[in-house]
Amino acid sequence: MLCHMIVRWRAVREAARGPVVTHALIAGCALVFVLGPASGLNPVYGTGDELLTAGTEYFRRWGVIPDELFTRSPRAWLTPLTALFVHGSWLHLLGNMLFLYVFGAMAEERMGRPAFLVFYVCTGYLALAAYAAANAGSDQTLVGASGAISAVLGAFLCLLPSARVTSLFPFLFFLPLRFPAWIVLLFWFALQGVAAHRAGSGPGVAYLAHLVGFSLGFLYAWARYRRTTRVGRPATATEGDSQP
Repeated sequence: MLCHMIVRWRAVREAARGPVVTHALIAGCALVFVLGPASGLNPVYGTGDELLTAGTEYFRRWGVIPDELFTRSPRAWLTPLTALFVHGSWLHLLGNMLFLYVFGAMAEERMGRPAFLVFYVCTGYLALAAYAAANAGSDQTLVGASGAISAVLGAFLCLLPSARVTSLFPFLFFLPLRFPAWIVLLFWFALQGVAAHRAGSGPGVAYLAHLVGFSLGFLYAWARYRRTTRVGRPATATEGDSQP
């Protein structure tokens, strides 16, 4: 009985050392989405045209509107924070949370919980604000955690470049292949750069926020941890993501 209690206590302690912040962020984003109009699961927002109208109002209230961020009340400066927890569709949510789940746990372990949380919020805020500044005349709403998650990817590249990541590449017939993180993440960053060059300021993916977030994450990790030994992980370090 005593041995059983000791084993269970050790299991609880090991679980407590896990990526608590990463899991909490994923749970928070999922909860906000399910309760919001975009999920279609909350009857408070109605159906049909009523639901579409409610969704538009919801995103304009909690998302970043570049035109208003620099010209309206100070309340607008809170929107880059609230927008981090708002997503526009199931695909948007699941894609972001998959990347956060894959890369966030190890980055959190390396940085520590409080530091990782502050890092996530601050870089995400700055990435959205930078996009808004670059598109100051736009009235398109910007939502999502992509900027913060891009910062996590940048920090991961700096801290754990040798960790092996399983990826599915569309042009290789979605074969699951394992590559060092630095190859996958630099390839991802290059794709974001090409997409940002081709994209306009209208509706769509805020690639510039991805680039800013990634750069901020890498630079922060380099400045903060460059004097410590970077961690190399074995082949089982990470699980697959849907695309690089």
